Amino acid sequence: MSEPSTDNQARVSLVMDGDLALVTLAGTWRVTESRPTWGSVVHGHEPRRVRLDVSKLEKWDSSLLLFLFDVQQWCRVVGAYCDLSQLPEKVREMLGQLSRSHETSVPFDRSENFFVTVGHATLDAFHKGREISSFVGECAISLVNLIKRPKKFRWGDCLEQMQQCGAMALPIVSLISVLVGLTLAYTGALILRQYGGDIYVADLVGITMVREMGALMTAIVLAGRTGAAFAAHLGNMKANEEIDALTTLGISPVDFLVMPRLVALFLMMPLLALYANCLGIIGGMIIALGILDIPPAAYWVEMLTIVDMSDVMSGLIKAATFGVIVGVAGCLRGLQAERSAMGVGLAATSAVVTAILFIIVADATYAVLFDILGI
Repeated sequence: MSEPSTDNQARVSLVMDGDLALVTLAGTWRVTESRPTWGSVVHGHEPRRVRLDVSKLEKWDSSLLLFLFDVQQWCRVVGAYCDLSQLPEKVREMLGQLSRSHETSVPFDRSENFFVTVGHATLDAFHKGREISSFVGECAISLVNLIKRPKKFRWGDCLEQMQQCGAMALPIVSLISVLVGLTLAYTGALILRQYGGDIYVADLVGITMVREMGALMTAIVLAGRTGAAFAAHLGNMKANEEIDALTTLGISPVDFLVMPRLVALFLMMPLLALYANCLGIIGGMIIALGILDIPPAAYWVEMLTIVDMSDVMSGLIKAATFGVIVGVAGCLRGLQAERSAMGVGLAATSAVVTAILFIIVADATYAVLFDILGI
């Protein structure tokens, strides 16, 4: 390449010889300067062969390669032959690298029939179920070790987690519980007052909060608050290779990280549910007093005639189960998280969805079981 004057612009000439297009490139080709486009050059012509001549080029950079690449791609689309034999060897090598990097893989044919789709979904569900079963088994083994050697358990971490998922969750649990009690009482009052059964609002709120809504709403709140926090924390530790370090040191991540969280939730969920029951009943009492003119004493006496200890215990059993579900879902998704910021976020989202799903399933199962047992 010779050194031309700086005002020598890029030029392209096309001469047709039958079905052969002789394309001559000349001048200086720079990305900082304007250049002709192949579309404007070939417009109005339909060559079956294209021969490129760059002997008159002066200075050039990647701008020339982009133009040659456009010519090559156009020939490939229209089925024309592109003759690169007169190009310098280095230009052909760089153009070949550019072409290879631009090549895309053959699109995957996703047109599957119904049975293939069902088969893939079944295998995927089987693999996910196996992962959950394996993790639950590891937690069961860790629980046995805790019972055998309680002194080796990390009680300090457990107390810290109890504070985080218990005491720190009181404000949001209080707000949700009072609002649920208010809503139940107000909705029931609109119907019961038409039949003169105002006093039965206490029964409606009491039995609903104690058996269902107290434990269920608390579990959903903790699934979004604590379950996501567990998943994000463990996912971040995995991204930083802290969990790998524990494994290298011979320390089980389940014993060291998971069990303190599970025990904390197992112990705190019944207490939070009991607290939610009381506030929900108080919220119903506010509506009973303000709208139905039912005195607080009459409200409590009527409620205690329908709510007994079996109702309270059924709600607490549900709450303990829901706590374990939230802990297992959060820790499992955290340990399964990918080693990236996006992976941590997806793990937190998946933990919440998984926890709420299994909470609803467990609640329905308990409803059927308690009905069979007559509780």
